[in-house]
Amino acid sequence: MSLSALMAFALIMSAGIVTPGPTVLLALNNAARFGIRRACWGIPGAAAADVLLVALVGLGLGVVLAASETLFVTLKWVGAAWLAYIGLRMLLSSDAALSGGTEATAPTRRLLFFKSFFVAMSNPKYYIFMTALLPQFVSTAQPALPQYASLAAVIVSIDVAVMLGYAMLGKKSLHLLKARGIRWMNRISGSFLLVLAGSVALYRKSGT
Repeated sequence: MSLSALMAFALIMSAGIVTPGPTVLLALNNAARFGIRRACWGIPGAAAADVLLVALVGLGLGVVLAASETLFVTLKWVGAAWLAYIGLRMLLSSDAALSGGTEATAPTRRLLFFKSFFVAMSNPKYYIFMTALLPQFVSTAQPALPQYASLAAVIVSIDVAVMLGYAMLGKKSLHLLKARGIRWMNRISGSFLLVLAGSVALYRKSGT
């Protein structure tokens, strides 16, 4: 894989990751509610999901999903249900005031890690996108493993940087917006996740 191909891949992924998705919204919301240090425990969960997804693509996930409509539909509905659950939890927590700049009682580090991991793995549209994109940057004339490792490193680097940026934005909002602003952030983030859940549920593979 050439450096120019890797740079082109990084540009494409940056454009996609900067747009707020489930893990980005979760990082922003966690930092606003629980603080930046606690929110940072969720970021490795999303990064681990990135690595796993690249590995699955390299092992032929796209071929399996294309061949098995049942598997695709199952992943789609499980993912939609999980995103809807997280979105509803955010909406229902929107009335929990954060007074005097005091952080809300935070979940455990392990829970934050796995919550972000499962949110990142809950969107089958992302599987399809990655399955279509990654092989275009992998040269058949070179060993596949180092190339997929390089692509995974690029994805993780961009994803972590973006999530940290949104987490810092969420932490800043805690000081600027106080309790009323945090309630609205919960409502907005929860609503976006419900919309994403709906888009996942309605998503159909091309040609189906």
